[in-house]
Amino acid sequence: MDRENDSVEAVEHAITILSRTLESAQKERTLTLSAYLLLGEIVQNGGPLGINVLAQALQLDISTISRQVAALESSGLAERFPDPVDARVSLLQITDLGQARFQEAHKMRYSLFSELFENWPEEDRRQFGIYLERFNQAIRQRRNRQTHASRDGIGPV
Repeated sequence: MDRENDSVEAVEHAITILSRTLESAQKERTLTLSAYLLLGEIVQNGGPLGINVLAQALQLDISTISRQVAALESSGLAERFPDPVDARVSLLQITDLGQARFQEAHKMRYSLFSELFENWPEEDRRQFGIYLERFNQAIRQRRNRQTHASRDGIGPV
């Protein structure tokens, strides 16, 4: 195995362990990851968002977002209403309960990550954030290529 493959193997292994750890921690949470991401997107944008906007922001298809939105609505965490400008568009708004649950989950996650990083020098944290964002960007670019290829009838990329 060459040096590049060794590093890919090490990253793959580390991400597998991270995924398993986060999945285990998620079972103790009150919000699912999808609920946390959807509610977080609304909170970050400061108000109601269209279903299409949410789908684009999270790079998910409309059917997936619609199922997740239905789960939020049935849990009382969000509510849908028609856009006052264009009644054909549905907007999703976070409820008071959704806001409280999101803030609670965010506080717990922030506390967890703060604890995990407490012995890291600030520069290491900053670099890790840069590399992780770069990795996430590569994931988004790959997903976009796959989406365009399947729309064009090319198949998986």
